Amino acid sequence: MSLYSTFTGKGPSGFGYGSTAEEVTAEIDLTGKRILVTGCNSGLGLETMRVLSMRGATVIGAARSLEKAAAATKDLAGETEAVACELGDPGSVRACIQTLKAHAPLDIVIANAGIMALPKRELVCGYEKQFFINHVGHFILVSGLLDHLTDDARVVMLSSAAHAWTWKEGIRFDDLSAEREYNDIKNYGQSKLCNLLMARELGRRFEGTERRAYGVHPGVINTNLGRHMTNPLMALFSRLGPLLVLKSIAQGAATQSWAAASPGALDHSGAYLANANVKKSSSHGQNLELARRLWTHSEQIVAGLD
Repeated sequence: MSLYSTFTGKGPSGFGYGSTAEEVTAEIDLTGKRILVTGCNSGLGLETMRVLSMRGATVIGAARSLEKAAAATKDLAGETEAVACELGDPGSVRACIQTLKAHAPLDIVIANAGIMALPKRELVCGYEKQFFINHVGHFILVSGLLDHLTDDARVVMLSSAAHAWTWKEGIRFDDLSAEREYNDIKNYGQSKLCNLLMARELGRRFEGTERRAYGVHPGVINTNLGRHMTNPLMALFSRLGPLLVLKSIAQGAATQSWAAASPGALDHSGAYLANANVKKSSSHGQNLELARRLWTHSEQIVAGLD
């Protein structure tokens, strides 16, 4: 446990920085619920899946390959399924959708998978790789499953405080390939802003129904997500961070588990969450017109992939 979590209090939900996924879901019965978790084979995805399985849910683990998904789900406590979902391959994502639609509807979707701070510009389908995998792949998946969700389903998008580190205009719609300029941190931040804005727009679209959507900042966590970061200051932080401020994986999985399962999250659809509480986002992260524009533009991108 970090020193920061030791001295940080709890919020209105009764939980805080140091709370774990097991703690925020204690006494919650998820029996009969079907939950999809992307990026299930390591880190936050694996821990989230483990804890929600403990609570009685049928957990469907999605990873880049069926073998990785099956390996991640085989030792869990409850009923599990495994599916392949390579977010950088639209064909794989669509095949995953069809596989899921052959079974019972989903109660919860946790869009957890992602990549971070690639040192060099890489493209997927003509788009900057972090934008495509973190946002477009999940957009294809979630939008393709909207008609296969239960009436009170929840969608949890894993965003980040890094959503505030993006470009001045928020989203560079005219340079989503990063041809004009690539910056590992800003392009990552742009993708995380997209995740948050997608949750905002889903929340708006779910108004008047019992469905909910959330954008989640898990905290700064010592996982392999930041394995590409080469900045010397970040290298130093990786040594000192665990002692000072980094969350454990169990703590990092708490907010998305709370959003997915807790009755306490029901009144906060469309919100940005951190430490299992509502948190104020950046101004771009609150921009509902930008969220609408992103949704429309994402539909156009996906249509162009056919």
